[in-house]
Amino acid sequence: MTNRHAVASLVALVATIALCVAQPAATQDDFTRLLQEVSSFRGRGFTLPLPEGVPARYARRMEDVSETRFQTEATALAVFATRLAALDRTTLSPAVQVDAEILHRQLRDRLNELRFRAFEIPIGSREGFHFNLPALPDRFAFTTVAHFDNYIAQLQSWQEHTRQRIAAMRRGLASGRTMPRRLLEGYDEPVAVQIVDDVTRSGLFEPFSHIPETFAAEDRTRILRDGTAALHESVMPGLREFLDFLRREYRPGARTTLGLSALPDGEAFYQHRIRMHTTLELSPREVHDTGLREVARLRGEMEQVKTRAGFTGSLAEFMTFLQTDPRFTVRTEEDYLKAVSYAAKRMDGELPRLFRQLPRAPYGIRAIPERIALRQSAGYYDAGAADGSRAGWVNINTSDLRARPLYVAEALAFHEGVPGHHLQIMRTQENTALSGFRRDLAVTVFTEGWGLYAERLGKDVGFYTDPYSDFGRLTYEIWRAVRLVVDSGVHAFGWTRDQAIAYMADNTGFQNGPATAETDRHITEAGQGLAYTFGMLKILDLRARAEAQLGSRFDIRDFHEAILRQGPLPLDLLEREVLAWLK
Repeated sequence: MTNRHAVASLVALVATIALCVAQPAATQDDFTRLLQEVSSFRGRGFTLPLPEGVPARYARRMEDVSETRFQTEATALAVFATRLAALDRTTLSPAVQVDAEILHRQLRDRLNELRFRAFEIPIGSREGFHFNLPALPDRFAFTTVAHFDNYIAQLQSWQEHTRQRIAAMRRGLASGRTMPRRLLEGYDEPVAVQIVDDVTRSGLFEPFSHIPETFAAEDRTRILRDGTAALHESVMPGLREFLDFLRREYRPGARTTLGLSALPDGEAFYQHRIRMHTTLELSPREVHDTGLREVARLRGEMEQVKTRAGFTGSLAEFMTFLQTDPRFTVRTEEDYLKAVSYAAKRMDGELPRLFRQLPRAPYGIRAIPERIALRQSAGYYDAGAADGSRAGWVNINTSDLRARPLYVAEALAFHEGVPGHHLQIMRTQENTALSGFRRDLAVTVFTEGWGLYAERLGKDVGFYTDPYSDFGRLTYEIWRAVRLVVDSGVHAFGWTRDQAIAYMADNTGFQNGPATAETDRHITEAGQGLAYTFGMLKILDLRARAEAQLGSRFDIRDFHEAILRQGPLPLDLLEREVLAWLK
């Protein structure tokens, strides 16, 4: 058997093995032991081996992304999946049964990612190891010698890691698994701009300009010497190799098709991505039709808001007016951050009307660093620490302020901060009634669905009082609904890139640049954009059912407790939890 088929064969084998294994009675300890082994396996990671002669202080090297690593991972996960399938889960407590079901899905989804060889396309329109490199210093505090040593280890191993990525992408060229060629126009520029002859001019050298005076002189000398050498001997050569590969081999050889359906096993791959990101059994047609219905509904609401604003032109003209009228823009980063912060602080005072329990951890609001802002969306959240040692952070994109209208400030604050990501994520991390596995769980459709639902909660407590901010809320909601149409259109129904960009722009009011960037994101991150709307729709459906069943006894605070108390869940398990609460 060749290496190229080993991963797929191992993944296929596990299903057969599982059917042949007897189902002995499981104990809590059996599952706990298995979960600990899986967590330990994940936690150890796949670090590139330390070369002979390199000091052990530089052992925390970059990730091993070789073909052998993925074979090893597939083998181990297949064994874990088989052991889990052999347990009779009916003997476990209800809470542990939920843990077991979630672990089963995690193993299944990761094995499918390996089966479909997603690692042969390790880059995207805004994702990739080369995009991550400039932000590498942000991962270290640089207050201890160990921080510098670990940073140097990453720099020393960057060329080896890059060569492994190139090898995987060459295999992708041979199998047809590549980024679409059209999206690679200008893709080499972010790589080329990082290459410098004088490494002291690189942003990666910056930490070595501020080595603490409190360090021993020997350590200071070594850190500067080895860090400079790593940039000279690993990072810059690795960047040059990757740039040459992109220009000479990858772009000329990349596929001329667009969607996943054009890849080997593409239809099954996209079906897997839908299930992985939504936790639902949906066909591409169901995804597409849901998106069309949501877009139509939201356009109707936008028309009503336009009328309320007294605007007599078309919806497209109203969108243009909002984007060009100076009253809706600011000139400085500080002013934009103030607008978001004011909305968030006002919401803080309304939270007791919506929730019985609030997180203890505080949060702050700050600008996304300029060096990474252009590749980021409007904002993102960095979680705090459950022990109170670190606050949560709402990170706001302040690049290109003309594209950051004030009328979306409330929706943005509520999604990323409270009652959105900060409240939900820190409630989970501080909930000691949950297992450690559940406190650390990431379920995108739940988290992003809650964030989108949180935007709407502003209406329940008196926000969006003027038509423009309400239109901003609808703009954010339709932006997520459009993703369902574009994502499925591209990956299942043969949409062209121009067709997808036009649909995105026409229904969101985005200018051509943002509409293109958003479309390209969903071309290279198939399925991820589906999570927001499907998660929100499930929460809204459960709320409507609760309101109908409970009538005057419905209390929004109790409903939110039922949604949040078990941490993030796949949507079918969330529905089961809420229906049990209703009984």
